[in-house]
Amino acid sequence: MRSSRTATWMILGLASLTMIAHLFVGPAFGFHRDELQTLDDARHLAWGYVAYPPMTPFFGRLSLNLFGISIVGFRFFASLAQAVALILTGLMAREMGGGRHAQLLAAAAYLPFALGAGALMQYVSFDNVCWVLAAYSVVCLLQSGDPRWWLAIGAAAGLGMMAKYAMAFFAAGIFVGFLVTDARRYLANKWLLAGCAVALVIWAPNLAWQAEHRFVSLDFLRSIHARDVSMGRAKNFLLDQLILTIAPLWIAGFIYCLRAVAAKRFRAIGWMYLFLFALFLAARGRGYYLIAAYPMLYAAGSVWWEGRLARISVGRARGKWRIAWALATASAVFVCVIALPVAPVESAWGKFSLRVSEDLREEIGWKEMVETVAKVRDSLPAGDRGRLAVLTANYGEAGAIDLYGGEYGLPLAISRVNSFGERGYGASPPETLMVVGFPSAYLALHFASCKLVARVQNRYGVANMETRSPGIFVCQGLRESWPEFWRELPRYA
Repeated sequence: MRSSRTATWMILGLASLTMIAHLFVGPAFGFHRDELQTLDDARHLAWGYVAYPPMTPFFGRLSLNLFGISIVGFRFFASLAQAVALILTGLMAREMGGGRHAQLLAAAAYLPFALGAGALMQYVSFDNVCWVLAAYSVVCLLQSGDPRWWLAIGAAAGLGMMAKYAMAFFAAGIFVGFLVTDARRYLANKWLLAGCAVALVIWAPNLAWQAEHRFVSLDFLRSIHARDVSMGRAKNFLLDQLILTIAPLWIAGFIYCLRAVAAKRFRAIGWMYLFLFALFLAARGRGYYLIAAYPMLYAAGSVWWEGRLARISVGRARGKWRIAWALATASAVFVCVIALPVAPVESAWGKFSLRVSEDLREEIGWKEMVETVAKVRDSLPAGDRGRLAVLTANYGEAGAIDLYGGEYGLPLAISRVNSFGERGYGASPPETLMVVGFPSAYLALHFASCKLVARVQNRYGVANMETRSPGIFVCQGLRESWPEFWRELPRYA
């Protein structure tokens, strides 16, 4: 009992360290492109959005109310979600019969992803913790044999559907895992129906929103998936399962669940993973889509490793534990290098991080972009500033204009992309547009006059999507009506 309490406290300490790391290094660069969209959506609370369900903007709004416009504050709940997921991973090992070392190893194996996913305010963090909570509840059901755990599984599934619709795949994986193993006896149970009801009640507001908006998110997801496949973003799916994880540990856990006599009651865990792996591989999903399925295998692998080392001498066991800790530590350090702004932008370390991390590059230069747009506005003749608007090609640009533009007296951005498109272009259509990010050939088709007036740069000279964009144009003389033009603009990104 004392050993278990010690492990719990150590896991809590490890979770706290992840949040401390995010507190100190998180604000070094700036808001990420995706965060700018979430921040803007947080100001327009709804039961659904084009790109995602409502959970992430809800926590974004809570962050704004508690901390104001603060990068650290905005990312607080994402970091907290990952700390909770780390704790649940360690507790899963305990429920599987693991002692102190197994619990700590499972939690430590999750540490790299906790550092990476908690570094930004994105739906990945909330989706991930819901997957881990559902997996923990499944483990508790299988370990205890108490079907009332279906209520917790249902709650986790409902919350997951409010974070990211990928939870539907995990729920299907649970069903398949139970169906093909001895755990099928838990399927013919009233508590399963009760759990399904809990999930539906939690998800119902978003489901109603989707029905009202003609299930726009399905079109969005189809569009984004087609784009990712065409860009080759799914081609490294198999390799990503090895390089984005601590592969030796989860492979051991997978085999342990499927074959070990001691893990017979947890067979469903192995089949859950196998179903999800096959599903995402066949669907040509991106490599990180499956990451949230690994904590349950980390827990199983840690239990197997602890049991294996219990059969050898203490001296040899200590050496092998050191190898496991070193592997987990090395993975965490690697994530810090490529996912967290640990070093200044202009340092050798910072430059290396920016070269290998696209996410870090997308945190650079947003305020400078807005300053450039303001300078373009100031250069216009007074007669062209009356019915003036800023049209952007992507949600990062729109979110940056809305966040920083008030300091310069800029109007709110208009954009057709994602949830910005739901807000339209205003009651009075603009006559002069400052256009950010659209190619000149596209603009020439729709406007009588378009002039390139500025390029987007940043003081560090970091190349990212904005510095590679076509630039900023001033356009007048729309060739068609505004409703027609609006319908033709790119819808999803």
